[in-house]
Amino acid sequence: MTEATPAPTPRLLGLRQAVVDLERYAAAQGWDGPVYVFALVRTARALADSPALAQELPPEAVEAAREDPEHLTSIEQDGLPAAETLEELLSQLAWPEQVDGAAIVVERMVVPPEAEAGLPNDPAAALQQLLDHPSRQDVRMAAGVLRSGESWCALRTRSNDSDDAVAGAPDAVPGLVEALRATFR
Repeated sequence: MTEATPAPTPRLLGLRQAVVDLERYAAAQGWDGPVYVFALVRTARALADSPALAQELPPEAVEAAREDPEHLTSIEQDGLPAAETLEELLSQLAWPEQVDGAAIVVERMVVPPEAEAGLPNDPAAALQQLLDHPSRQDVRMAAGVLRSGESWCALRTRSNDSDDAVAGAPDAVPGLVEALRATFR
């Protein structure tokens, strides 16, 4: 007998919706986009702290906050620090206490492990060989974490580029989830 998966908490449901919305936001911009980083704040608390914010948010977000205290508002981060790698970028981020969570949307190329066997020593030639591999998949990954520990990931492949083909799970991209969690330490 297997143990039943517990029902998601309201907090996890709020995070899941925010991450899915962010993946759709990136999808609307098209493929080959930049890295997007977002602060996540509980909408109801943000409105209580700053009532004038209601004029800046979409009406549906204000209404959602009235009905759901776990509803999250995403704030895109501009002016990110220069970084050579995603890991370096995330290692430079830290969040003030008012931020309840963080999310990131990135695109990556995925190939089967055997595609990396026998790659040329020249980095440019190796990259081109991977780009030309017939089993290559382009994947957009959106991951979000809350300060309280919850996480959610949404994944879309270029070959199945539709909203109803987006997969999701709390730990679908564990390395990305852990790197985001580290921004709160």
